[in-house]
Amino acid sequence: MRAYRIDTMSTQKTVRQRADAVEENELRLEQEKAEQIVEALNTELANSYVLYHQLKKHHWVVEGAEFLPLHEFLEEAYEHVEEGADVIAERTQALGGVPVSGPTNQEQRATVEFEGEDVYDVRTMFQNDLEMYGDIIESMRDSIELAENLGDYATAEILREILVTLEDDGHHFEHYLEDDTLVLEEATK
Repeated sequence: MRAYRIDTMSTQKTVRQRADAVEENELRLEQEKAEQIVEALNTELANSYVLYHQLKKHHWVVEGAEFLPLHEFLEEAYEHVEEGADVIAERTQALGGVPVSGPTNQEQRATVEFEGEDVYDVRTMFQNDLEMYGDIIESMRDSIELAENLGDYATAEILREILVTLEDDGHHFEHYLEDDTLVLEEATK
């Protein structure tokens, strides 16, 4: 039996593309336009990961009589965000850019802010999530408009598809925050 050595990591130390560089793309989108769209996409990507981490945190810490359906709902929500983020990152790369990927860079690039490490009551957590969804939805609409105005209809369409899911999930958070419920709160003594 022969033994084969497989290197799991390349020893290459040469930078192939700087993180802030946008190279010529095969999609025939002008360089200047591609740079603007990559900038917008990286903001959307960063926002997505801030939301993802907040939803993931809430998934881990949610408690109470409604624990299981909320736990499952949050899992579905962060999975949707992660799927959208992956599509955004791939489009960024297709346009000649480098997707923002490091947590520090994502936090700096994002236009939304993580609520922090503290654990809040469910209603406060969901209000924070709904607020972030609203901010991201507005930003995404601006990015769609930018892509449209620059003639990048494919990026606009990709973002529209992600926006539909974001709006749908945001609407579900809104439903959870309504005051009508079958769960009775224990009377305070």
